[in-house]
Amino acid sequence: MWAYIVRRLLIGVPLLLAMAFVTFLFIQLAPGDVLAQYRENPSIPQELIQQYEARFHLKDPVVVQFGYWLWNLAHGDLGDSFVRKAPVAQVIRERLWNTVLLSLTSLLFTWLVALPLGIFAAVHQYSWGDKVFSVLAFLGMSLPTFFSALLLLYLVSLLGWLPLGGMVSANFESLSFAAKVLDVAKHLIIPTLVIGASAVAGLQRLTRGNMLEVLRQQYIVTARAKGLPEHRVIYHHALRNAINPLITIFGYEFSALLSGAALTENIVSWPGLGALMLEAVQAQDIYLVMGDMLMAGLLLILGNLIADILLAYADPTISAS
Repeated sequence: MWAYIVRRLLIGVPLLLAMAFVTFLFIQLAPGDVLAQYRENPSIPQELIQQYEARFHLKDPVVVQFGYWLWNLAHGDLGDSFVRKAPVAQVIRERLWNTVLLSLTSLLFTWLVALPLGIFAAVHQYSWGDKVFSVLAFLGMSLPTFFSALLLLYLVSLLGWLPLGGMVSANFESLSFAAKVLDVAKHLIIPTLVIGASAVAGLQRLTRGNMLEVLRQQYIVTARAKGLPEHRVIYHHALRNAINPLITIFGYEFSALLSGAALTENIVSWPGLGALMLEAVQAQDIYLVMGDMLMAGLLLILGNLIADILLAYADPTISAS
């Protein structure tokens, strides 16, 4: 298993390089100039602009610029953010924990809600509960994320139960440790529900479909004929075989959290990497975009690696080869 993990990580290196080059190329092909905001600001001296051009080789061909970026990356330098006027590594480090926290809560919410609902709907096929959950699932998949976020913010503003945006309250620093944890948890509820709503809907439908397919298999009929308890048939025999495709989906969900949370983070003012990436792309802040892209690429590789490891443990017939 360890040899397999090392091999997968090594294979991920050229994948990251290819993603980086494509991202770098498309940012450069976009109309505009990364230093346009500096040139339009009369208070910024031309010497500073020339220093940036010389340091990052902005007047050289794209391939040459990318080569210098790779060289700096190999030495631990991700470049500077032209918009935030700070090193990219520092900007990402300030937002990383926020995105990790939101991603983990969204994943937990999605799987803890979707799996039981999907199993219930499959076991009670065509019941009223199945029909209700199917309607809710279709609504969750069809509603745009930004609409769900705005609707939830509107409802919360009417009820006044939860904070409307941000990650912490204005008096956060004066709170005790327990109160700080509770304050962050309250701010997490809205973005977690918004991100998790569509994910729960899709995963619940997939769980239902997989469970229905497995429940029709001959070995399930045989297990019931032997008199095994129904909960053992469902959770020990059926679920273990139905969950394999869902674990594969987990890898893609894990990698899609960064991009999927961008719009939600903007609407609810959550200071995460998704909102940062959207801001960087709009401003053509090329090195901040590249730093965010590396994080997204790492999430993609790690998500699929985790999914493969979980598959190997869930199904002993799968070999790590």
